[in-house]
Amino acid sequence: MSPQGNGAARLLSGAGLAAALLLPTALPAQAAPPSRVPAADGKKGQELPGMPSALDPEAEEVVCTPASRETAKKQDWSRQRLDLDRLHQHSTGAGVTVALIGTGVAPGAAGLKGRVTAAGEAADDCVGSGTFLAGLIAGTGGDSPRLAGVAPGAKVLALRGTDRRGLASADLVVDALRAATEARAEVIAVAVALPRQDAALSSAVAEARRTGAVVVAAAAPDPPSRGGSDEVPSRTYWPAGEPGVISVADMLPGGARPEGSLPTDGVDLAAPGAGVVSGGPRGTGHYLGGGVQVATAYAAGAAAAVRAAHPDASPDDVIRRLTATAYPADIPQLDAYAAVTTVLGAAASAGDKDAAEPVTVRDTSAADRATGRATLFVLLGSAAVLAVLWAGFALSRARARGWRPAGAAGTASD
Repeated sequence: MSPQGNGAARLLSGAGLAAALLLPTALPAQAAPPSRVPAADGKKGQELPGMPSALDPEAEEVVCTPASRETAKKQDWSRQRLDLDRLHQHSTGAGVTVALIGTGVAPGAAGLKGRVTAAGEAADDCVGSGTFLAGLIAGTGGDSPRLAGVAPGAKVLALRGTDRRGLASADLVVDALRAATEARAEVIAVAVALPRQDAALSSAVAEARRTGAVVVAAAAPDPPSRGGSDEVPSRTYWPAGEPGVISVADMLPGGARPEGSLPTDGVDLAAPGAGVVSGGPRGTGHYLGGGVQVATAYAAGAAAAVRAAHPDASPDDVIRRLTATAYPADIPQLDAYAAVTTVLGAAASAGDKDAAEPVTVRDTSAADRATGRATLFVLLGSAAVLAVLWAGFALSRARARGWRPAGAAGTASD
């Protein structure tokens, strides 16, 4: 082969290798947590301060999360994904009480006034996470109605499952579960995940279930700030691992779990958990939040919407609706609109998971289409590069043969 041919072949091989390396790395790049609020129209979003799930446990002084001075101008991807605008035409969760076990909730927060019951320390949300989650469950959106929660007609019973810094405590979670059961909350959202099963915790969950509550819990805690999740073996967290509890994990717009998520099993649902907008305990501004607790709040709001729309449904029926209508994936993805509006078969209503009629669910996410377009562009771009390089290679070979057909060169030399 001529030197020109050797060079072109090397160039072509290099291009193929580059394309092969490019394609695997292009897809995870879509899974990176966004630093901005994703706009519903696909345009560049607005930067907002982050909402922490906990405060620094090693800090000498507790400094509460300050008020945000920024306001989101558009509906974020998560509300679009859950189709909340259409959902609210069928159910707002009116008449349902959701007990939220987390860092507490500020009763007078924007979009939550008159909707929150919080006694004692539960009314002091220094971290801000609990108020952020309450907005996703039952907030009206205040001056931004398109940023309302899943069930803006529901009520929130705020209960502490953490200390003031946001560190979870098994004793506090047990006490909160018992308080929620005593208050007859129809939905109980546990926004914390404990590493060990506890007899008192199991008993409290079982009692809540017996009194008719739908219990929704975070499948895992937030990943550690130091070190990667590869260092943590897969395990079950509690109370998500208790029988009859809906275990919820977070997902990105493309449906994948965020990079670095703690590995766990037995997850029932995935819900939006990155680039989500809500308010906080101080001021009227907005924050950007994410994590498993955010996904848990969305699932709890969906449970409230289902309970309001189907008041005769048992807790198992509600759970069946949430899981049977979920968008099919490795971890079924919450579809709040379908959970409320889909007509299930009689067997499914009776809680028979194997006898349910087929359910048609929507492809809900414009963000998914954007991710697909980006992937297509990578594929087409790589193909175009290879086509151009192949054309160059073919031309160099033809020039070396003096533009004769491939078999002609050998014949002439004979």
